Amino acid sequence: MPLPAPKPPDGTTLFKQQCATCHTIDPADPMRQGPPLAKILGRTAGKVDGFHYSPGLAKADFVWDETKLDAWLTDPQAVIPGAVMAYRQAKPETRAAIIAYLKGLN
Repeated sequence: MPLPAPKPPDGTTLFKQQCATCHTIDPADPMRQGPPLAKILGRTAGKVDGFHYSPGLAKADFVWDETKLDAWLTDPQAVIPGAVMAYRQAKPETRAAIIAYLKGLN
């Protein structure tokens, strides 16, 4: 009997497992190591009031979109040298699921 096909990644679960330690999705929640991520798509990078960004992110001059988030989750330091984020995700399907979840919060 063959094994059932794996379920596609669930962005909500992946966010809770891989991102929620450092990020909230509710701007009313206390800040963690990273800024809240609700409504990140379309937001200027490094510009959440009350969050202390690394120098590179504080000077960033771009708006978060799906392509930029994908690059960021792949290798934050390649997007902004000196960025303070240790998380990297090599699997495109995992990145896509997390980005789709964040897009749903906009």
